[in-house]
Amino acid sequence: MVTNFQVAPLAFSLLATVTWGMSDFTGGFASRRSNAFLVTTITHVSGAALMLGLGALLHEPFPSQHGIAWSMAAGTLGGLALAIFYKALAIGQMGLTAPVAALLGAAIPTLVGIVHDGWPGKITLIGFLLAAIGIWLIARVENDSGRPAGLGLAVLSGLGFAGFFLCMREAGEIHALWAAGFARVASLVATSMIVVTTRQFRPLAMAGIGLGVLAGFLDSTGSAMFVRASQSGRLDSAVVISSLYPAITVLLARLLLHEHLSRWRMIGLLAALIAVPMIAV
Repeated sequence: MVTNFQVAPLAFSLLATVTWGMSDFTGGFASRRSNAFLVTTITHVSGAALMLGLGALLHEPFPSQHGIAWSMAAGTLGGLALAIFYKALAIGQMGLTAPVAALLGAAIPTLVGIVHDGWPGKITLIGFLLAAIGIWLIARVENDSGRPAGLGLAVLSGLGFAGFFLCMREAGEIHALWAAGFARVASLVATSMIVVTTRQFRPLAMAGIGLGVLAGFLDSTGSAMFVRASQSGRLDSAVVISSLYPAITVLLARLLLHEHLSRWRMIGLLAALIAVPMIAV
């Protein structure tokens, strides 16, 4: 049974799952029609503007230098990882590359969280295992065509996502809006430098710009929700539940792009669904 203490981190983690999954689908779709780094830059502009604007509008306490520094470190790693991830989504199947990045990005922070906070209960550990199995089944290669397109980039982005989770945790009790906002500022600087140095200025259609802005709003909202989840509960639980966002990406890809969803991936989605309440115990 979920106690009142655990409702808040569970709710924040689930909100992060939904918004990140929607953001990845939107950004990945936009990247199919334009340069991935340029799309990512647009997402960071819109995300930073939204979070910093809300932080100022709501008169939230301005963070310390420590909180700002770690938030920006998280943003730098997360921004580069997100740009690489969008590229992986653009050249590969969304239903494959998204879970691979999520699995690797969750595994490292989860281990760090266990070392820092101690071992969780048995039911929670079983939930962790079910979640890992679920993500793995969703990511499972179902043919013998060899290494799938985008897989290497997905692995690289997963390492960056792990760094994002860990740095956000180190930011401390910084307000979630400021944390997400400063993270997006750092992400913007990192990806803008890539766009400028590589001269990747392919023109964007208005639809691509609109999708990039929407992806930025969703992604930064997910980051803020993750910060609140990690501050109000265990790091490993927040990371594992939030990292189930590929389920949302896969479902959207199935519903809107008609990508194939096999029986094994359906089982993976079911395992992920069962894992959530077990992790929250």
